[in-house]
Amino acid sequence: MKAIKGKFSGVIIIEPDVYPDNRGFFLESYGRKKYEQIGINCEFIQDNHSASTKGTLRGMHWQVNHGQAKLVRTIIGEVLDVVVDIRKNSSTFGQWEGFYLSAENKKQLFVPVGFAHSYFVISDYAEFLYKCDSYYSPNDERGFIWNDPDIAISWPTVSPVLSEKDKNQPLFKNLPQKDLF
Repeated sequence: MKAIKGKFSGVIIIEPDVYPDNRGFFLESYGRKKYEQIGINCEFIQDNHSASTKGTLRGMHWQVNHGQAKLVRTIIGEVLDVVVDIRKNSSTFGQWEGFYLSAENKKQLFVPVGFAHSYFVISDYAEFLYKCDSYYSPNDERGFIWNDPDIAISWPTVSPVLSEKDKNQPLFKNLPQKDLF
């Protein structure tokens, strides 16, 4: 397994060891001891699985009070996964970084607490898995609009498929300070 640091403190891209043969492949998708050795010290307590069609954009989301660190990967298709630093005292506050995660490259992304998270489906269809270190708490869920001009994420679309909730998120600059880390 290879761990690559993202531009933000705590964000890690994981390239697992893959063992292909004539039947397909094998990989270990998570092993607590190995992940602790690369700085991921979470007790994951919830797994989520989503399926989306091409052009779907989910996010920008995070939780306050019960923040969630996430270990994410794409098992079918390809997504552009994006994180935004929402740690008020960080030198990279308000900056974003994107990662291509696909069934083909088998990469994982660790998103620590203190980051907004989103992904955009590039392939015709994608299935996305994520491990979380706290339970989903609807009252703690927060977000901002996907095309916020101040964050200026370079999405590969101008008209994604969005949920009603994601269509109506506020601008980043209008977020209450208590909703940031």
